[in-house]
Amino acid sequence: MSSASDAFIQLIEFRTNRIDEFDAKVEAWAASIGANRAVRWSITGADRDRPGTYIQMVEFPSYEAAMANSNNPATSAFAEELRALCEGETVFRNLDVRSSVSY
Repeated sequence: MSSASDAFIQLIEFRTNRIDEFDAKVEAWAASIGANRAVRWSITGADRDRPGTYIQMVEFPSYEAAMANSNNPATSAFAEELRALCEGETVFRNLDVRSSVSY
């Protein structure tokens, strides 16, 4: 097990029946924000037990980088577009990474 204190992850849970449109918006955002993107990587998973429910894991170098990314105008516009595709409230979990293990 290694320390990963220089990382921050957001878990984002959302519901949509328009996941293909959602994915297209994510690609458009990545192109529009370009080199200003603080995201290192992201994964979107579909919940097998709750159809239409998805979890995204998004990794940043730090909490501060994540907040700067959130305040970028391209991200603000992107977030509004995503909200229009989602049902109900989006749930965010802000996690400081304590350790990371590769097997």
